[in-house]
Amino acid sequence: MAESSGFIDIKVSPAKCAGNSIILQDERISSMKPKRRRRRGDTWVVSVFIIIDVGVFIATMLVNDCWTNSNGHCVLQSLGRFSFQPLSENPLLGPSQSKLDEVGALRRRFLTEYHETWRIFTFPFLHAGLFHLIINLCSLIYIGVHLEQELGPLRIGIIYTLSAFVGALVASLFLQDTPVVGSSGALYGLLGTLLSDLIWNWKFHSNKFSAIASLVSIFVCNFVLGFLPYVDNFSNIGGFISGFLLGSVFLLIPELPQVAPNKGSLIDYGFKSYIKLKLKQKLDRPVLRIVSLILFSLLLAGCIVAVLQGININSYCTWCPYVDCIPLTSWHCKDRETSCETMVSNAQLTMTCIGNGNFRVFPFTNISRARIDDLCNLIC
Repeated sequence: MAESSGFIDIKVSPAKCAGNSIILQDERISSMKPKRRRRRGDTWVVSVFIIIDVGVFIATMLVNDCWTNSNGHCVLQSLGRFSFQPLSENPLLGPSQSKLDEVGALRRRFLTEYHETWRIFTFPFLHAGLFHLIINLCSLIYIGVHLEQELGPLRIGIIYTLSAFVGALVASLFLQDTPVVGSSGALYGLLGTLLSDLIWNWKFHSNKFSAIASLVSIFVCNFVLGFLPYVDNFSNIGGFISGFLLGSVFLLIPELPQVAPNKGSLIDYGFKSYIKLKLKQKLDRPVLRIVSLILFSLLLAGCIVAVLQGININSYCTWCPYVDCIPLTSWHCKDRETSCETMVSNAQLTMTCIGNGNFRVFPFTNISRARIDDLCNLIC
């Protein structure tokens, strides 16, 4: 068999033809993959996003500065400025509510009252804590490197960026008055792309169930993480849908099954099946791409209009907050007003929640108004 540009030349052994099937003598089947798919080290886009995520988290912890702003009441105090808020305040080992607000997290009043739409663009790059960062990056490396090797840096860069943006828009429609971050939205975009590849190219995948197991485990692990404070699950849903549609738009036609040369292996193709495959590749894929592009455009435009109109879907859907949260004694899933009375005496700060009467005494008084609000949310 000889390899030519754009075609597959097949040497047929006359003695091995029978009926309506053709037995192909295995020598070599030319690859229809672009050259970039063979460059296994071509994963610079994923590397750039990883560097950005780590850099933003370091900057967030620098701004948080638990040692100074929380008077040393921190986890891993030996880290000094990079120490974390107490686990009762942030179970993911991360910053405080007020510092998440400061670095660009989303919450409803920032969009509806202050019109700070720039937060939609910072929201996808923020992590709620160290646990969130590690799980997110491990998942990104596992899925992103594979997809970038398959689809190339340009396609993955577009899918990652647009999925993150759509995820932020979807999250904006379900916001409450609690800061949330959504770095997982882009990851779910890649998971959606992987799912679209599995569905549309099912017959060409040799490790189908391994791929499904990987997709489901990463999906579930990160979604469960979204039930914890400050991590938004609606951005994951929006990113996943957009990733599936974009994956269908950028879908590559896979190569025909390839058998290692010089093994004497035989591949049996039905002539009719082969013709149907070629017609499917020529006709079905463009239609699939066009439909997927139209659906993605409608999703993007609809979300932008809804966000600009200030629509809050939670006001129409009473159970929606529980998609993003599991109510526990440490935190609540629905908006509630918190207000505290403060009293300073003998270098101590006593805070009493007006709503439930809980109070707590802190061995310091020199804290900011934002930090007082953090502590009030903690005891109410």
